[in-house]
Amino acid sequence: MTDQSYTDPLKTEQKRFLQSMVFPIAFIILLWLIRVADALWGLGINEYGLYPLKPIGLLGIITAPLLHAGFSHLFANTIPLLVLGSLLFYFYRPLAWKIFFLIWLMTGIWVWVFARGNAAHIGASGIIYGLASFLFLSGIIRREQKLMIITLLVTFLYGSLLWGLFPQFFPKEHISWESHLMGLLSGVLLAIYYRKSGPQKKVYQWNDEEEEEGEDAYWKSTDPEEEP
Repeated sequence: MTDQSYTDPLKTEQKRFLQSMVFPIAFIILLWLIRVADALWGLGINEYGLYPLKPIGLLGIITAPLLHAGFSHLFANTIPLLVLGSLLFYFYRPLAWKIFFLIWLMTGIWVWVFARGNAAHIGASGIIYGLASFLFLSGIIRREQKLMIITLLVTFLYGSLLWGLFPQFFPKEHISWESHLMGLLSGVLLAIYYRKSGPQKKVYQWNDEEEEEGEDAYWKSTDPEEEP
């Protein structure tokens, strides 16, 4: 006979985990459909990338993360988008939509303003850097046990992303280090701005409460997510 008190929380967490993957997977499918369509029909849609300081480049603030130079470029972004996106929607569910699209917009706007002249910037790597920096710094700021584990996980899996900020290490690659840098900065800024929203470290208070058999003291969690 199965103890219902143990199986229900497990099923709830499994359902929550699967739900957290829905948007990242849907977004990745969209990226692949766009790349396949461009490859099959020669649409030339990469011309709608982000051109810094040019009026035509303003459209690229929205479209650039949807475009990729080739299948290898897209494949390199696919796994990080799935992993980091799922972590965002699992641990920061109330904020996830805001964080994802704010990273998208902030990165695009800053690249348009600050990036180099005539090169078109395309790819979702700016979003990846934003997600990584948000997840990394949020765990440190909040000092919550599970989120600190995510900080360590992000460091272990994607600490090498920092090399993408230095194009001189990849002279033969056309790397938009500006997108990487602006994405990273947007994640840092959002982690600081939303530090008091979403999951927080549990704080315990010592309270006295009268019970039928006398007075007893207990620890009470003040975690806002546990309050009814």
